[in-house]
Amino acid sequence: MYKFIQLSIFLENQKGNLYVVTDLLAQNDINIKALFLADTSEFGILRLVVPDYKKAKRVLEEKHYIVKETPVICAVMDDVPGGLSSILKILRDEDIDLEYLYAIAQGEIEKAGLLLHTKDLDQLEEVLLKNDIPLVPSELIYNAE
Repeated sequence: MYKFIQLSIFLENQKGNLYVVTDLLAQNDINIKALFLADTSEFGILRLVVPDYKKAKRVLEEKHYIVKETPVICAVMDDVPGGLSSILKILRDEDIDLEYLYAIAQGEIEKAGLLLHTKDLDQLEEVLLKNDIPLVPSELIYNAE
């Protein structure tokens, strides 16, 4: 109900590669809802959340990109100083080991989305809900267009 798929695309660390991927998705009418790019000296990992991840994966793989599906959860937090640390404190206290996270600000509504991944998403979901942290239902992501 709260888990959704994030795509991780492996990119050679070359000028213009991010444009090529985002343009390819745009040409195929695929909207990007969240994006995070991490790089090393030789390659980058582009993490994307899109409403139609199966179509996006197919389009990218047809162009020979390596694409991995990873389940994530999106928590809703207040977009104020301390909003993030209050959630991280709960996770620390509950001994949740995050593999990574990234945030998306929602602008004028003073809320932000926090995309989270850990080895045990069921435990993460349980802890967040137990502590009254709202989660974004997956159907809001998949029906976003």
